[in-house]
Amino acid sequence: MIRAGSFRYYAASSAADAAAALAGEGADAMLVAGGTDLIPNMKRRQQTPAALVSIRRAGDLHGIARNGELMIGAATSIAEIVRFAGLCESHRALFRAAAQVASPLIRNAATIGGNLCLDTRCNYYDQSLEWRQAIDFCKKAGNGSTCWVAPSSPRCWAVASSDTAPALIALGARVVLRSTAGEREMRLEELYADDGISFLTKERSEILTSIRIPSHGFRSTYWKLRRRGSIDFPVLGAAAALQLSGDGSVEHARIVLGAVASRPLLLAESDLLVGKRLTDDVIEQFAEAASAHAKPLDNADFAIPWRKAAAKTYLTGVLRELRGDDPASFPLLMREAAYGGCHVERDSR
Repeated sequence: MIRAGSFRYYAASSAADAAAALAGEGADAMLVAGGTDLIPNMKRRQQTPAALVSIRRAGDLHGIARNGELMIGAATSIAEIVRFAGLCESHRALFRAAAQVASPLIRNAATIGGNLCLDTRCNYYDQSLEWRQAIDFCKKAGNGSTCWVAPSSPRCWAVASSDTAPALIALGARVVLRSTAGEREMRLEELYADDGISFLTKERSEILTSIRIPSHGFRSTYWKLRRRGSIDFPVLGAAAALQLSGDGSVEHARIVLGAVASRPLLLAESDLLVGKRLTDDVIEQFAEAASAHAKPLDNADFAIPWRKAAAKTYLTGVLRELRGDDPASFPLLMREAAYGGCHVERDSR
């Protein structure tokens, strides 16, 4: 059994308490809520914090409420979000993303804030200490000088593998950050930087406290590509939110690709859909242009050329679903991603 190293542990009772503890512990402290990503990383010595500040008992960071907008506390579990009444109808992209995170047991512990701040992933980084030591580590490991995905590159190419981030960005979500200096709010897409190491723009002393999602008439969905039907992180995520007029033309569009870069990519090509009806030709042209952002490297599962082709297929598929096509008419790869609706894998205990 691999064990984590020694660390101090502080159980915060509120967001303010956690912010004070995090500031007091200094740069070697980290937040922990569900711990489903951090604790395995600590066992592999990918992260070695001297102190953990737990927000599991911070009551003001829990809960979901509708008050003109949907508000979710950062320490709310993924399972609670999936069970929230009416979510699939009002914010289907979030429901489908949350419902496909890992497995029922992990969703019971994992939190929405943790999934949004999920560490970037890479075949050469998510290994045991001994494995990484044998290849002389990598840039992300902190004591290596080479990115083994692209050895001549000056940067790290680890990918953002959150399921909920692309869905929430498509839905126009904003996040609230808190520190001892006060609170600030930003669009969720602004939280991320395209850097496999420094992938979050927030300060280390800041805590993500809540997510605010507009209530609107968008149709939305999320498709996830992974090898297994459970547990696995996404190799590709496609989230889309559209507002359609009475004649079926697109009034507003936000489409996001996940797991193709070190941050979720809000596609500028979404604007190409505005004012147009979702005909086969329009969808084909959009998917062809937007899939150019998927430039797979040797940092995740599946063959590189196939992953690139899958990006176009998934972009086509999410638009066909939102257009109202019957999933039974989709090709196999699309059909597997489109079916699900408001279904969620249940814990069998």
